[in-house]
Amino acid sequence: MKKRGISPVIATVLLIAMVVVIGLIVFLWFRGMVEEEGTKFEKNIKLVCNDVNFEASYSEGILSVVNIGTTPIYKMKLKIFKEGSHETKDLAGNWPGLGLNQGGAFSGEISSEIGSANKIILIPVLIGSSSKGKKQYTCEEQYGYEIIIE
Repeated sequence: MKKRGISPVIATVLLIAMVVVIGLIVFLWFRGMVEEEGTKFEKNIKLVCNDVNFEASYSEGILSVVNIGTTPIYKMKLKIFKEGSHETKDLAGNWPGLGLNQGGAFSGEISSEIGSANKIILIPVLIGSSSKGKKQYTCEEQYGYEIIIE
């Protein structure tokens, strides 16, 4: 009884094809995991969050924000803490359409947005450039400004 196998040429072609397919799968998987970041001032926009510097205050339903840094703040998110829960909202109202540039100020009524909150954190949103055009980036909470509401 003769045992026959596949020829070495066919085995080599199959091995090469399997390696190419596995490599393509890994490449597509990794490409999906890595998100393109925008840039601002020729830096990765995540690093620009370190340069954001603003002050805020809340009194009798009025929120005041002043950009004391050199980085423009495009938008602002509110992380609102209530008894046992929190939610994040965009700061609406009369926030400037182009954001707060250096030295810019905002003042607006937000009591309807925050309700019975006991704490809010203002989180800056920056806008940068990417290969697909303008891109918004929300900084991490550690770059936010915390206000305790009494």
